Amino acid sequence: MSEIAATTVHEAYAFACMRCGHGWEQSYEIEHHVDVQGHEFVVYTTDGERVPSPLSTPTCADCGGHVVRIMREGRVAGAQQVLRQRAPRGAERAGQGRPVPAAAAPSRHWRLSDLFHRK
Repeated sequence: MSEIAATTVHEAYAFACMRCGHGWEQSYEIEHHVDVQGHEFVVYTTDGERVPSPLSTPTCADCGGHVVRIMREGRVAGAQQVLRQRAPRGAERAGQGRPVPAAAAPSRHWRLSDLFHRK
């Protein structure tokens, strides 16, 4: 398909799987094209590889689920930071060579509710 115009923008999104609770963020280069007949089309790429639109059918990399909430960038990173700040004091000692009780060890999973509550 021939094209006569192209514009590239960079966008990032945060995603949360409503099935398993996995959260992630991804950056995209979004190329807006117009072909010679005047029809617009969009190409999404990540790390130089063409990918489907993250807005059409996002898929969770952990469970394969398709019920995924799409949010503005930073929501997942922000929720993970809040969880690290709320980690029990015993978790802070883990780096000092002291054993951390299992109940005090920070969870590697976070709750979806942490993404949707604002301070």
